[in-house]
Amino acid sequence: MNIKQCILGSITGMSRDQKLNNINFLVEDFLGNTDFIRDLIEITSLEEIQLYMRKTKYNKAVREGILYFKNNNAIFVLEAFLDQLFYINMIKQKSYYNRNEKELINLYIDSITEIYNLNIIFRGIRNNIDKNLLTQFLVNNFLFLDETKILHLLYQDNVEKFFSLVRQIYSNQKDIKLFYRKIGFRREHFIWWIEGLYIDYFFKKCRSKIGDIDYSAIFTILEILIKKQKEIQFNIIPNVVNIIHEKFTKLEQGELK
Repeated sequence: MNIKQCILGSITGMSRDQKLNNINFLVEDFLGNTDFIRDLIEITSLEEIQLYMRKTKYNKAVREGILYFKNNNAIFVLEAFLDQLFYINMIKQKSYYNRNEKELINLYIDSITEIYNLNIIFRGIRNNIDKNLLTQFLVNNFLFLDETKILHLLYQDNVEKFFSLVRQIYSNQKDIKLFYRKIGFRREHFIWWIEGLYIDYFFKKCRSKIGDIDYSAIFTILEILIKKQKEIQFNIIPNVVNIIHEKFTKLEQGELK
């Protein structure tokens, strides 16, 4: 997320201080990547960003995302490749957790990766993104769905058919159908709805085991992460998107050089 904020900040012409305000340095301190991120913040050229990221695990995601942005003035591919890499890295760690960690953290990972896949498919259909391109962004990890259901959703012709299939799947899917029937279906804010459905399921399933001290500590950490993600989703990212929209509106009107 910090890398994404740095690159989006460069695309939108944010100042150094604006970029700094969007970075969570606690994460970078923990990972020992503070100097790396601080240097990335200073870079304003997309070409220099590509060069800087060349020897990192983010090389392909950044290279392909920036290329697509240059050709199409859209950040969708850049975001998708970086997000996909994030989820793939988490999935690779699933086998290393102990019993208490594994039960809780793996459920969390399975939940957010399935939300991610549905988000990618929905955005792709809504914006007429090529189906073959969309398949490159999907993560091979499932909770209530499977590969067949995911691909069936992906190849729907339009949003209405996609919504219809979603309702059909979740109203009959074991374990989640009771939660689905409780909150109903919200097409107007589909992504918020699907996140709410999965988060509601996650919290209610996990709170029943809160008595275990180790389990409770992990649960609290994940709860904080989810709340932080909401802050990013509903405050930081919308502000960045608004800046991008404003910039390209002015470019189209010839107000910026």
